[in-house]
Amino acid sequence: MKTNQEQRDARVTAGLMVAATSLFAATSVLAKGLGVGAFGPALPPLMVSFGRFAFALAGIAAVAALMRPRLTRPAWGTHAARTLCGWGGVTLMFAAVARMPLPDATAISFLSPVFTMILAIPLLGERVGPVRWSAAAIALIGAAILLRPGDAVQLAAFIALGAAAAMGLEAIFIKRLTRRESPLQILLVNNAMGAAIAATVALAVWTTPSPPQWAALAAIGLLMACGQALNLLAMRRADASFVAPFFYLTLIWAAGFDLFLFGVLPDGISLIGAAVLVSGAALLVWRDRQRGGAARPPGA
Repeated sequence: MKTNQEQRDARVTAGLMVAATSLFAATSVLAKGLGVGAFGPALPPLMVSFGRFAFALAGIAAVAALMRPRLTRPAWGTHAARTLCGWGGVTLMFAAVARMPLPDATAISFLSPVFTMILAIPLLGERVGPVRWSAAAIALIGAAILLRPGDAVQLAAFIALGAAAAMGLEAIFIKRLTRRESPLQILLVNNAMGAAIAATVALAVWTTPSPPQWAALAAIGLLMACGQALNLLAMRRADASFVAPFFYLTLIWAAGFDLFLFGVLPDGISLIGAAVLVSGAALLVWRDRQRGGAARPPGA
């Protein structure tokens, strides 16, 4: 039986994760608004990802300046690989949410643990048992439903699938980094590199944002940084097995935001596909947590 302190810790952790997932979903809905022209002329995904990294860097750098953490020598190669995957995943995700229902894109992003599991075989030398393969198969069936073969949204769904693959590979590099560097240093280096990459690439499609667009870009970066900070706080207070299931609240937040702001109500195919995919992904994450493996939900 849990003590009163343990119960309070569990409630605080749950509150942190509810807040974090709401912020993660909010960044996606803001990116969708920028992509569909809700704040002015539609901005390309490359510019949206620039805002995400640049303003997140500003927020994290401000925190680092106040905390003055002890920094170690970064593993530059691993950071570069992680950042390229993260930038690619974010950019593809922002492109997807502008072209398809937000809950569908969010659900497909939950395939990232499946890609992490598959990639961990050659990259980390992991062995995958029948339970994990079964969980991956269930998640892929859900993704196949959401891909809606023959439907006009199919291309956008494949873009979201590419985002999930990039985030799955990113988790491999995150696992390597967390073995030797602090979370704040990882976030600081990642966002600095990401801002440099995103700014360089965004120059090819640059159009000066309007004041509302600048505000939305700043909100995306700062909300993402706050969400990551809340996630890290939650991870420090509780076991990963307790924290991981809360990531799937992002799907509920995304559906609510999409309905309230864009009037998009998930149809039967979306509900069935998301339910099947999340069931498989959640089973995979649970199994991986039992084994202490690498698979994790997006944002973990």
